[in-house]
Amino acid sequence: MMTFTKRTLLAAAASLPLMAGSAWAEGLISIIVNDPANPYWFTEGEVAKATAEELGYEATVAAHKGDTNVESNLVDAAITNGAKAIILDPANADGSIGVVKKAKEAGIPVFLVNAEINESGLAIGQLVSNNAQGAALGAVAWQEMVGDSAKYVEFFGNPADNNAATRSNGYETVISQYPDLMQVAEEVANWDRTQGYNKMQSIIQANPDFTAVISGNDEMALGAIAALKEAGKLDGVTVGGFDGSPDAVAAVKAGEMAYTVLQPVAVFSREAVIQADYYIKNGSPMVDEEKQLFDCLLITADNVANYTAPFTLSE
Repeated sequence: MMTFTKRTLLAAAASLPLMAGSAWAEGLISIIVNDPANPYWFTEGEVAKATAEELGYEATVAAHKGDTNVESNLVDAAITNGAKAIILDPANADGSIGVVKKAKEAGIPVFLVNAEINESGLAIGQLVSNNAQGAALGAVAWQEMVGDSAKYVEFFGNPADNNAATRSNGYETVISQYPDLMQVAEEVANWDRTQGYNKMQSIIQANPDFTAVISGNDEMALGAIAALKEAGKLDGVTVGGFDGSPDAVAAVKAGEMAYTVLQPVAVFSREAVIQADYYIKNGSPMVDEEKQLFDCLLITADNVANYTAPFTLSE
């Protein structure tokens, strides 16, 4: 498994200009994301599309919104349309195995981004954030801000996405070293802001004396912040997020969110298309390792001014 550090991420972002041929001369690349209503997945799709077009391909972006049936139909459409490659953010670690296998059998290389499937040897590449590294990075910062003793709440993402458990386990590895950090609630909010808001409203009623929140992504954290503000309880509550979304960065600037962990989605979405182009033209992988990890970065009040574009942190 290959890991991309901050230095290699910056190098990738500053790579040489790509040489494109005439528009769409290279064929179609189908890009399938989760839900573009979330700025993270919107950026994923737009960066991949722009990179494909820069390389001379036609590119389409479609969304399955976590529905494996929709995902299957979109992969069928990509096969029917003669796609040269598919860039896929899988809907389900187990449930998406079949669609990747189907594309492979049709002779179409698949490059997974953001989330993995629980089977190797089907996708040419699985390019994801280093979620364990990012979770540890966030949890260490969170503990330093919260202290050695506190009651806290955790928001857990979609259980069908391996990233949810990886981040939660990463949090637990750090927090368990401090026995006086007591979890009073853990809620599944499926990466969703509205669910984070609703779940936080219920938590406030049942456990009003917590002083910290650690969240599996920014959307759930932002929903929690909205509920805390509405209840007049945000002051004195430390909230940590994960994604590095523009709204989360704005919340860090406003002093409402303590930090967010930036996932380099703009980097690995671009890299996936570059690797797809290489495979299309050479018939072999550009990178030997199927699973490729891209290190996350911490955004706090100290460096938030370096956030120069969506999901991009400059030196």
